[in-house]
Amino acid sequence: MKFTTTALLLAAISGASAFTASPSVKSSSALRSTTTEALYTFEKSKEIFAEAKGLMPGGVSSPVRAFKSVGGSPVVFDRVKGAYAWDVDGNKYIDYVGTWGPAIIGHADDDVLDAVKATMDKGTSFGAPCALENELAKAVIAAVPSVEMVRFTNSGTEACMGMVRLCRAHTGREKIIKFEGCYHGHADSFLVQAGSGVATLGLPDSPGVPKSATQATLCAEYNNIESVKAIFEENKDEIAAVILEPVVGNSGFIKPDVEFLQAMREFCDDNGALLVFDEVMTGFRVAYGGAQEYFGVTPDITTMGKVIGGGLPVGAYGGRKDIMELVAPAGPMYQAGTLSGNPLAMTAGIETMKKLNHPGVHEELERKSKKLVDGIVAAAVKHGHAISGDQAGGMFGWYFVEGPVKNFAQAAKTDADKFGKWHNMMLERGVYLAPSLYEAGFMSMAHTDEDIEKTIAIADDVLSQL
Repeated sequence: MKFTTTALLLAAISGASAFTASPSVKSSSALRSTTTEALYTFEKSKEIFAEAKGLMPGGVSSPVRAFKSVGGSPVVFDRVKGAYAWDVDGNKYIDYVGTWGPAIIGHADDDVLDAVKATMDKGTSFGAPCALENELAKAVIAAVPSVEMVRFTNSGTEACMGMVRLCRAHTGREKIIKFEGCYHGHADSFLVQAGSGVATLGLPDSPGVPKSATQATLCAEYNNIESVKAIFEENKDEIAAVILEPVVGNSGFIKPDVEFLQAMREFCDDNGALLVFDEVMTGFRVAYGGAQEYFGVTPDITTMGKVIGGGLPVGAYGGRKDIMELVAPAGPMYQAGTLSGNPLAMTAGIETMKKLNHPGVHEELERKSKKLVDGIVAAAVKHGHAISGDQAGGMFGWYFVEGPVKNFAQAAKTDADKFGKWHNMMLERGVYLAPSLYEAGFMSMAHTDEDIEKTIAIADDVLSQL
């Protein structure tokens, strides 16, 4: 494989840092001259993954990491910093996964690490109230339009489990409406046409989920107002909540029509149901106040995670005070967690949000995301590929299909075989993308224009060979 003239020029200008090994690696057969062959090899990653398959189901702790939808073996990371990741073979990548969203200010930010180290000297877990919880709670409440009170959990899945129980407790109803391709964690009631890892593995639902757990979960089509209206009409006074990703990140990347979000608000108001935005991905990423700020539509309850933990495990749900006061011990709806409000996670979240709450941060994230998406779409079109792409704040995605893509059914028409080849060819040239056509990509403050231009140059070369 020869690099294109564009790629060679960019490499010459920048020193080709995206293609070099970690400084601590003296030599590696994986890295060859960028002017000839520069394909990475992954022998140590393969060795470690082969061992892992005998120790953990599928060799991973979360399904999408196994590379099932793109083929090949997963890359085993060794360390991360800023916009980059290094694997155990010494290969360096421009990373657009960003630990699936949390690394919005860049991996291993020095200020976050220093703060976490200082907190760690006081202890790693208290199992008791911590002043840091108040500080992060105040930041979340100030930022997110719908949130007057918040409850911290350990993950987005936990947050969504608590949220759906709260919706049912508040309304006295059981049925919920979710959307095809939207993922809200792996709780039984949500594993219905759930997108993300379920779609990646080709499973319409998960074995082991009893029918009784999903009978009250009704599925509508994303961006289809009439499909939701029909469900409300058929289940009058029975719907507790409409729950959705306000930007879908688990069917690839699907942006909502603003009119669709506005209609969901109106339907819930007219029918005594709650509107829930699952902002585990979009929260503090598409805008400081999340998608509800970005689109100007305010839900009753919001679930959050990822960014507010600054790279450590965290989740949260919040909403109007009259709703949240149903949660124990203020009210009768029970939900608990031994490590919830962990001081290390609170610290990392506080420091991350401080940096995000500066003027122009999210506008810059969107500018860079748009530059990346537009550049890759232009390269694909130049080489005759059907492609569709879009972005919102620091979140983006594209499909190998004529767009626009408005729902999961349309997303599922993307060329999966081409995507797998694309992913692997980008990977072995130093670009780490989500190993699934059903996952969004993430931009960080640490990514530079030079990183984006290198990525586009590599993509142009790869797309010329697909």
